[in-house]
Amino acid sequence: MLSHPRISKAIDLLAARNGLSASGLARRAGLDPPTFNKSKRASTDGRLRWPSTESISKILEATTTDLDTFIALLMVDRPPVPSRAIPVINLADAASAFDEDGKPIGNKWDEVSFPDLPAEIVFAVEIATERMMPMYREGDIIVCAQNVPVRRGDRVLVKTKAGELMGGTLKRKTMHSVDVAPFRHGLPDATFAVAETLWIARILWAAQ
Repeated sequence: MLSHPRISKAIDLLAARNGLSASGLARRAGLDPPTFNKSKRASTDGRLRWPSTESISKILEATTTDLDTFIALLMVDRPPVPSRAIPVINLADAASAFDEDGKPIGNKWDEVSFPDLPAEIVFAVEIATERMMPMYREGDIIVCAQNVPVRRGDRVLVKTKAGELMGGTLKRKTMHSVDVAPFRHGLPDATFAVAETLWIARILWAAQ
């Protein structure tokens, strides 16, 4: 979890890595010297003062630190996240790679490691088509979970009993139908009857 103490500690670690105090780091970034001082991290009534994204951006630029390195500082002393091996398949092969219960089948699946998720069926799809443009491009990998709640605006994959597989943004879901807006601009929305839908998987994460 991204917490105030963890962000504050990451800023202190970044300052120390550059031989600076918290005040020195702020000064180098063109900020007021007390910006990151411990006395300024909470107001007099106890409310936490969170650093702005602009101030974080400035200290990263001032120390020539990339975002991945700062994230690594956020993770210092954090317990490792449990992971699981999840199946991954090329999108072109995905439509025929599930059984009637929505479980992956066949020998075209590989595996990737991903943080454990509270969902029974989790899988990944490698994009090898322009059908997902501009949201996802060829070579991107999307991680999807079945049997999890979906809401309007979620990015989803819909699999029909007829074998159709479509990715898009969920616009509306009722007891009888599912409306999905394709990722590709200019294409009409698609409506699927719930009775003819095998499953809806929410896209949880993408490696781009």
